[in-house]
Amino acid sequence: MKRVTLIGFLALLNIPPVTGPALAANEAQTVHLGPRPFALVHDMSDGELKTALEQCRKGPFFKSDFSIGHRGAPLQFPEHTEESYRAGALMGAGILECDVTFTKDRELVCRHAQCDLHTTTNILAMPQIASQCSEPFTPADPASGKDASAKCCTSDITLSQFRQLTGKMDAANPKATTVEDYMDGTARWRTDLYAGRGTLMTHAESITLFKELGVKMTPELKSPSVDMPFDGDFTQQKYAQKMIDEYKAAGVPASDVFAQSFNRGDVLYWISEEPEFGRQAVYLDGRYPDLDPENPATWTPSMDELAESGIRYLAPPMWMLVRVGVDGKPEPSAYARAAKAAGLDLITWTLERSGRLDGGGGWYYQSIKDITDNDGDALVMLDVLAKDVGVVGVFSDWPATTTFYANCMGLK
Repeated sequence: MKRVTLIGFLALLNIPPVTGPALAANEAQTVHLGPRPFALVHDMSDGELKTALEQCRKGPFFKSDFSIGHRGAPLQFPEHTEESYRAGALMGAGILECDVTFTKDRELVCRHAQCDLHTTTNILAMPQIASQCSEPFTPADPASGKDASAKCCTSDITLSQFRQLTGKMDAANPKATTVEDYMDGTARWRTDLYAGRGTLMTHAESITLFKELGVKMTPELKSPSVDMPFDGDFTQQKYAQKMIDEYKAAGVPASDVFAQSFNRGDVLYWISEEPEFGRQAVYLDGRYPDLDPENPATWTPSMDELAESGIRYLAPPMWMLVRVGVDGKPEPSAYARAAKAAGLDLITWTLERSGRLDGGGGWYYQSIKDITDNDGDALVMLDVLAKDVGVVGVFSDWPATTTFYANCMGLK
């Protein structure tokens, strides 16, 4: 698989690299934020926060563990590709994420879901491999109103076949009547400008790359879309163990790894069977819509019970951590306050995933939608999460924004 150095990647983006002994010693220290964080500051309503952020325009800018590259930098790069990861590191993400799933021959690869190849890769344009998809492409039927569909899973194909695919922006056109149109569904607020090369990666390859880039790692063990045990004896526990084993084989210190899962059983398994990695294991809280952030009776297990089970890191979506206060400004939710009281460290997701915020911000801003009306409000959300809620890290689809804020506010 062809590798691209950071200097070569900068050249691809037409960005002049920093050169000299410092870069030779640590290529990953080069940080370029680009114009977006400053455009967001410009869009903010006037006030103390905007004034403070404006003072940071000239930097210095550097890598921060507060800034977590969610799937790399998928606002503009195909997610979970080498190019997306390098872009995230270039923007100062101190931690990068490989979502982990497995192929037909049980090899671990980086994909957001086991069955998303039809929207995140060019598999449908490769008939020989697409013939193995769980559900072949079916065109839309305008007469009946039926949408186009397909379902292609990593578990449908071998690692050798996976390597033949190319990543693309995660999207599909539900009204498509051809494969070409189905693959051409990128949202208007994203872009295909950098989608010409999307190098897919195995989990082990992501570890090698992240070590090269000098970043920490936060793999998420994705819930299988196939029945487990898979292929007879590949149990959920073997799957969870295999992911950790690849870090151990690569000599990565457990302190550099934040293993994640929405499955609390996975997190408890790591705490029990791999305690060094379990100390930083992250429970992704996906108990919505049943969980009400303002009603502790809906938090089962409770915050104290999570902490007593050995869980130290809790990661809900952003909207669960904030609410509108009596002064009309965002403030920590009851959920956020209880988590901190229980001694849990909070991480949250996902900034820069909502497109334009002038209509209330969508799903990630639902608890403060009534006071969200411009793109600069992303930085207002970030400020409340950092200063008032006290999160230790924020996943972002464009890490330059979180890096800028962290550098400006003196966060590590």
